[in-house]
Formats: sequence, C-alpha cells, structure tokens
Amino acid sequence: MASGLRIIHCFRSPVGGIFRHVRDLVAAQAAAGHQVGIICDSSTGGELEEHYFDEIRGMLALGVSRITIHRHIGPGDIAAGWRTYKLIKELRPDVLHGHGAKGGALARVFGSLLRVSRFRVARLYSPHGGVLHYDAGTPKGRILFAIERLLGRFTDHVLFVSDYERRTFVEKIGEPKSAASLVYNGLNDKEFEPVPANPDAADFLYIGMMRDLKGPDIFIDALAAASGKVGRPLSAVMVGDGADLPSYKTQVVERGLAEHVQFLPPMPARKAFALGRIIVVPSRAEAMPYIVLEALAAGKTMIATTVGGIPEIFDPASPALVSPTVEGVTAGMAGAIGDEHCFAAAMPSQTELRLRFGAAVMAQQVEDAYRASLS
Repeated sequence: MASGLRIIHCFRSPVGGIFRHVRDLVAAQAAAGHQVGIICDSSTGGELEEHYFDEIRGMLALGVSRITIHRHIGPGDIAAGWRTYKLIKELRPDVLHGHGAKGGALARVFGSLLRVSRFRVARLYSPHGGVLHYDAGTPKGRILFAIERLLGRFTDHVLFVSDYERRTFVEKIGEPKSAASLVYNGLNDKEFEPVPANPDAADFLYIGMMRDLKGPDIFIDALAAASGKVGRPLSAVMVGDGADLPSYKTQVVERGLAEHVQFLPPMPARKAFALGRIIVVPSRAEAMPYIVLEALAAGKTMIATTVGGIPEIFDPASPALVSPTVEGVTAGMAGAIGDEHCFAAAMPSQTELRLRFGAAVMAQQVEDAYRASLS
C-alpha cells in the first residue's frame, strides 16, 4: 500500500461548492490513511458552516487553521500571507491543494517558497470557476488573468471540475503550463437516497447563495411571469444567505409575491429538498455546481441554466436546460408545472450519475494527480 500523504487544502471562504468539495476530499483522504488539514478564512461562514466543520474536525489530523483572507486583493493579503506561510511551514505538507483564486495563489506561492527551503511539496490548483468568471476585456480581468499566467509557472497540476472550466481557462488564460486533469465533483452513496417532497411543499425551491451571480433575481421575476402563464399564483421557498438578501426580499414584495415566497436561512441541501417539488438553479455562471448533482441524486425534478458545466450533466435535449434569462427560466417553470411527469422522466438516471459523479472516483483521480506531482 502506498504511504500516507500530508495534505493541506487552502481556500478562502468556507461556504458553497468549494467547501463542499473540500469536505468530500477530506473524508475520502482521511479514510485512505492520509493526514489532512485545512487553511481558510475566519471571517465568513455561519452556524451551518460551523456544523460542517464539527462533522469533519475529527478527520483533520493536521487541524483547521482559520485566518482573515479578504475576497479582493489588498494590503491585508500581506499579513494573511505571512501567517499562512508560517502555518504551512510548521505543518510540512507533501501536498498543497489550493481551491479558488485566493487559495490557489496561497498554495502555489508558499509551496514554491517551501521548495526553496528544500521541502518537497506538490502544488495543485482547482479554479472552481473563480477568476474565470471575470471578463478579459476589463482592467480587473486582465490583471487577474496575468496573475494566473504567472502562477502557472509555479503549479504542478491543475484540476478542472468541468470541461467548460477547462475550455474557459484555455480561452482566457492559456493552456496550463503544468499537467492538467478533468475530475468531476463526486457524491457519496447516502446522497443517492431519494428525498420526497413534503405534503405541503412549494411548487419551486431555490437553494444557494443570495448573490446576483447565482440568479435569485432571475428566479423571482420568472416565478412572477410563470404564475401569469399558468393562471395561478406559484409558490416558492428560497433558502440561503448573502449580502444581497434584502434586495431580493424587496423584489418579492414589488412583484406581488410576498404571500407566495418564503425565505429561510441556510440548511443542509437534503433537508431543503423536501420543501419544494421542483428545484431551480437560475445561475448566470457556474463551474460544476454540487447543488445540481445533489438534487438529481436525491431524485428531484429540476430546471437549470445552460451555464458552466451544467450541460455536461444532462442530455443535450433535456427540457431541464434553459437559458440564463428571465424568459428562459419562466418557460422552464411553466413547462415543468404543466407536465411534471415529463420533466421528471427527463432527469439523468441514477446509474449514470453514480458512474460519472461518484465520490470514490473523484478522490482516486485527485490522489493520482497528487502522486504524479510528487514522482
């Protein structure tokens, strides 16, 4: 049996898909006999995220280190960087795996500094969308992509979570200077247990971060328009939190939906799935969203926009795929309400999902990349 590795996952915010991805890797890597640790931001996350940390803390032989890591580049990065470097040097990892733009920068810069100090460490990077959402025609986009090209010289392996992410990386940044692999996000066996809707479930469910990139505003406008199309008020539950939440609550009132839309705080996805019959993912941009995979594994009917890696999950002709516009999501909502059986039958099969998006497959492919980087 191959010897265990000392693995550190670096990322900024312990919320959303990146945190979910890291938790899955932690569980699989700890079970495989590796020593694993986390370095992430201390200023984000709430009660739900603390619950998730409690679930994995016992698996983290190298602990959880939380420091202030700001979303945007600024003077605070110097202090955060120095603290991070000292932590990493003390932990002496074999593998530094950076997730997202900030985590990727920390892992590659400090992994390279460790190499100068004659530590052998593999430097891996998973973009998870991140900077790829920026426009190459903007000053900020040009700066961030230039930084990514520079960091590419200090990278041993890039792990993409969708072919869309890989193509976008090549288009905006260039071909990776290192080895690169496509490794889809993975689900564990328990997630393939069905979650039936509650008897009083709403027509639709939105679950995710409350920010425009994820499309809550599209969801609300489409709900109002679809209600007009089907001739009755459609109900919805919106689960999540974020800085833009107050504006969405105002939007619901302005659209005359106050009696038909319920806002709830973040909760585990499988608990939320019971609150709606049809799940809507109205995102403007994604890499490979876990929420789509989780919902399908739980046997839920859904509508999702054709952004990022989402089309890689469905049959190209699936009625579940809609454009990331109010008109597209409206048509999907009205169609699904009109024929829920047809939409349900169009979802990918459980067998297909297990083969392509299993957690064991994901973890083994990631470990293969680690060991290839160390060879």
